[in-house]
Amino acid sequence: MRLHLHTLLAVSLQHPGPAARHVHPPRMHMPRPAPSGGITAKEAADAHLASLGYGPGGRTEAMRPKVGAPMPEGRRPDWFHVPAPGGANTRFADLKESLEKTAHEGKPRLATVCEEAQCPNIGECWNGGTATIMLLGDTCTRGCKFCAVKTDAAPEPPDEEEPWNTADAVTQWGVDYIVLTSVDRDDLPDGGAAHFAQTVGLLKLRKPSLRVECLVSDFQGDLKSVAMLAQSGLDVYAHNIETVERLQPFVRDKRASYKQSLSVLKEAKRLGELPGAQRVYTKSSIMLGLGETEAEILQTMHDLRQVGVDVLTLGQYLRPTDHHLAVVDYVTPERFEYYRQQGEAMGFRYVASGPMVRSSYKAGELFMAAMMDRDRSEAEIKEPSWNPALAI
Repeated sequence: MRLHLHTLLAVSLQHPGPAARHVHPPRMHMPRPAPSGGITAKEAADAHLASLGYGPGGRTEAMRPKVGAPMPEGRRPDWFHVPAPGGANTRFADLKESLEKTAHEGKPRLATVCEEAQCPNIGECWNGGTATIMLLGDTCTRGCKFCAVKTDAAPEPPDEEEPWNTADAVTQWGVDYIVLTSVDRDDLPDGGAAHFAQTVGLLKLRKPSLRVECLVSDFQGDLKSVAMLAQSGLDVYAHNIETVERLQPFVRDKRASYKQSLSVLKEAKRLGELPGAQRVYTKSSIMLGLGETEAEILQTMHDLRQVGVDVLTLGQYLRPTDHHLAVVDYVTPERFEYYRQQGEAMGFRYVASGPMVRSSYKAGELFMAAMMDRDRSEAEIKEPSWNPALAI
């Protein structure tokens, strides 16, 4: 399980500071049709990068990441440097204070993935009004080799009051868009799906206009659990495939698999397209820098698109401790830009691709909200208006 990729509560606060009040929604990146005349999307993207001065590249030799293996030579590239969070009178400080206040009032402190995973984007996201909070505790039943979350075969039972406490906190903060995530809970019969569904229901009951994204595990492939959550009223069903098919057994826990992740995403999308069902957007994420080849990355992107995934994020894998998989490659920003273009050509509604991109990320959530607004407006325009004269 990848902590910042699993069940969290990403909250977009409604109290922007002076510098944030004039921020416009992100530009809509519409999928581009595949080039005609025998030119492949890859060739077109390579040509575009070349026109900008970027040379073609990408790993062609397949490698396997290992714990304890040497890291890439030299210092970590400077594109990973981010400003330190915090400071007086910042939204980061306000959000941290509000989390502490909850604990002081005698309620369990909501656990943010941002803090637990030591996410490098915490300053940008919290100052921009986004935070991510875990449900179902902080202990995972799986042991993926890239994740630093605590693991145990028998974690503490879920807090039965957590759905209500979460809804209370979100209502008080004032939010437009939240992301619920969690650790894997294979010890629970439904993997925690009912806990999620209850939280979604309470949030929607208190604020029907709230957009809810759930970034969840694969529920061990249990499609009944997938259905329970997909039909709970959520807006975005997110599950991360994490890496390419060849590297799955070396990167993820043995209970996870490439085909299982694809089947979960496919089922969530199918359920959201049934007649009369609420529309469900699907989303996934891939880590780069673990020894995957360019061809494998493109194949994984293709496979995700084939099961209807709408939104894709690609980011750099960073080793959390010396006891986790070593980084094989630091993928350049130019290559991330190349994969973004590839994804748009494949038909993804939106692709966020960059070294510091994570699946729960402020910019992506802003785009998702804008995309849902536009889709809803278009649907209303297409619906025929009721004409009283025809009812006589």
